[in-house]
Order: sequence, then structure tokens, then C-alpha cells
Amino acid sequence: MSMGSGGRAFVSYVWTSSSFGARLVRAAVTPLSWLFGAIVARRNARFDALLRTRTLPASVLPALSVGNLTVGGTGKTPVASWFASRLRAGGASPALVLRGYGDDEWRVHGLLTPGLPVVVAPDRAVGLVTAASKGCDCAVLDDAFQHRQVSRIVDVVLVSADAWQESVRLLPSGPFREPLESLQRASVAVITVKAAPPGQVQSVRAAIRAVAPDVPIAQVRLAPGTVRLAATIGRGHAAPRGLQHDLMWLRGRTLVLVSAIADPYAFRRQMEAAGAVVQHHAIYPDHHDFVGGDLSDIVARADPSVEVLCTLKDAVKLVSLWPRAGAALWYVSQTVVVEQGAEVLEQAIARVLAARRATTPTAG
Repeated sequence: MSMGSGGRAFVSYVWTSSSFGARLVRAAVTPLSWLFGAIVARRNARFDALLRTRTLPASVLPALSVGNLTVGGTGKTPVASWFASRLRAGGASPALVLRGYGDDEWRVHGLLTPGLPVVVAPDRAVGLVTAASKGCDCAVLDDAFQHRQVSRIVDVVLVSADAWQESVRLLPSGPFREPLESLQRASVAVITVKAAPPGQVQSVRAAIRAVAPDVPIAQVRLAPGTVRLAATIGRGHAAPRGLQHDLMWLRGRTLVLVSAIADPYAFRRQMEAAGAVVQHHAIYPDHHDFVGGDLSDIVARADPSVEVLCTLKDAVKLVSLWPRAGAALWYVSQTVVVEQGAEVLEQAIARVLAARRATTPTAG
């Protein structure tokens, strides 16, 4: 494994393992988690006090925020794109506004929701102004739950069932950016599921109910979709006939997996559940910028009988670097399938559409 994959594996080990070594590291950094928690609590208390005395200035566009409590891995990108698509289906002209961490998120959004403006702006208020200048009448804010300076109509917060642990630990001893109780300020809590067993999903639901009993809950499955040849990415047209397959194509097929995402292990479990045989899994840190040495290592492991498969998030970066002489590079993206709480999600969308009509009299 590369140094990057080793670092990612160590962080995962510290956050998830019950071994003595992991518990020792967690104990050593727990005081830092206390300090981080105190900073988060103080910041939230300031915003709560502000909102008790006055409201935030209205945003230039009505917005729906999609965020989470943890560091990555909950499916924000496909879920945010799903909401944007649903708003467009409702007659709106939405934009996707995001901080733009790494060089992959905005490119993935562009592929998932072709034709919709994608605005990269660390200051979401500035991003909304830019979106309005492009003719948009509402927006989806990707990863904005902690960005409380900007008002929003709906706050959707994602909780991953695949990454769930009963013990909620704040950074750096765990992946949480805020305590679970912060869900009390959410409009909707959405449980995202990739390959988690039903019992684990129910544990997440019970934990949310315990800390935020008044917050409605929906559940979506992030299901792998069509397998496509990565060389078609960015060329502005669909894959030629024969260069895309349904998921059944993976059954019994030997793969080298490549992933630079927050939860690479859920991705692997999905591919194995589809019947793939994973010969090797090249894991890199989330948002990793691939270099030539990475590709040489990946290609060297893929003989003519082995396929190389990555996520859409990885493919947008790998495709321009992929050697023509190497094995074919395929990718699979996550599609959003609503399993429970469809009415909750529709109500959230309806609230944004209603706010759009109120602020844009000419809107249909």
C-alpha cells in the first residue's frame, strides 16, 4: 500500500478499532477532543443566542443545506445532487454551491447534474450571490451544516449507517465534527446506507430518536449504478455502445479497486455484494491527488484478466492520467434510492419551492 493508504488505514484504525493500541492512541488525544468540543459548543452557543434575539439576514436565494456531523463518508455529493435534480423537476432553476474541497467535488456534481451551475465558494453567501447572477432562483448548499452564517430554508443532515459507532467521539479521537445532539437544529435527518446490515441501521435510527425526537427521519440507499468506462468522462456524450454495463457485469469478475474517498471499505463491501472478486484494494486519503507513481502501482497489479474499478469521484481525476497501455479503467457512481420517509423529503423540497415562488413572483 502507498503511504497515503497507510495513513488512511491508521486513522480508521484509531477511530474504529477496539484494540489496546487504538484505545491507547484515543486516550492520548482525548484532551484535544475535549478542547475541540468546547470550541464547537461555544461557537454554537453564540449562534443560538444570536438567533434567539434576531434572525440572520435573508439569503439572496432560498437554500437547502445538505451536511453532516462527521468528516466525510455520508454521501453528501450524490444526495445534494439528488435534491438539486428534484428542485429542477419542480420547475426551479437551482445551483449547487459548495466550498470545493479538493479538485473532485465540483467536477462530480457537474457530471451528476449536467446543465446545473456549480458554484465553488468557501463563503456560501458569496456563492449564493454568484448563483443569482447566473439566473438561478434557489440553491443547494453542499456541506453547510456547520456554515451557520448563511440562512437556509431547510437543513438536511446525513448520518451514515455504514460508518456508525455507538460511541460518538469528536475530532481527533473520532470522526465527529459536532456531537449527535446537534441534530436538534436539523430540519430532516437522513440515514444513508451503502452496505450496512439492518440492525446497524436501526441502531442509528434509535440514536437519532433519542437525541432529536422531534426531527423527522428519512432513509436512503446509496446504490452503485451503471459501470462505465472512465475514458468517456468529460467528453460531453454518453458512453458508446458496449462501454457500459449493468451491475450484474461484476459478478465473478476479478477487480483491482481504487478509492480515495472517506469510506473506502463500504465501497468494497458494495462491490463484493455485487459478486465481484477483489484481488487488491488501493486505498488513498480522501480527495487524494493522484500522481504517476500511484498509477504505476495500480496498473502493475492489473494483469489482462483483471479489471480496474474506481468511484466517479476518483475517475474525474484518474482519467486524464491513465496510461493508454494500461488495463481499462472503469467507474461506478452512487445513485440515491429513497427507502423510507419519501414524504419527509418531498416536504423539504416543497418548502424551498414555496420560498422560491415567494421571493421570485414570476417563478412558475
